[in-house]
Amino acid sequence: MIDSEGYRPNVGMIVANDQGQVLWAKRVGQQAWQFPQGGIKGRESPEQALFRELNEEIGLQPDDVEVIGCTRGWLRYRLPRRLLRQNQGSFVGQKQKWFLLKMRASDDAVDFSHSAT
Repeated sequence: MIDSEGYRPNVGMIVANDQGQVLWAKRVGQQAWQFPQGGIKGRESPEQALFRELNEEIGLQPDDVEVIGCTRGWLRYRLPRRLLRQNQGSFVGQKQKWFLLKMRASDDAVDFSHSAT
């Protein structure tokens, strides 16, 4: 789903444990690191997308975390031209809502086998 300005809606999450450590993961097949994130599908709310992505990316359920906060509005960025794919049409970048989550579950509840990214 791309908005009228060409931005793809996305949610990102910063997941912290009781020691203040945050989850930052290396992307498969790339030399890049990032916080878990993913696109908002169809009529999903950002919160619905957050919990779907939480499970898809790191295998956690809503009860495994506490939502501490969320950005008030959308944060936007444009992709450099060299990163735009020809088949993406009007896709120029992403607009994101970021969530801060505190782990309720133990660290070993995180399961990367759910994700291919």
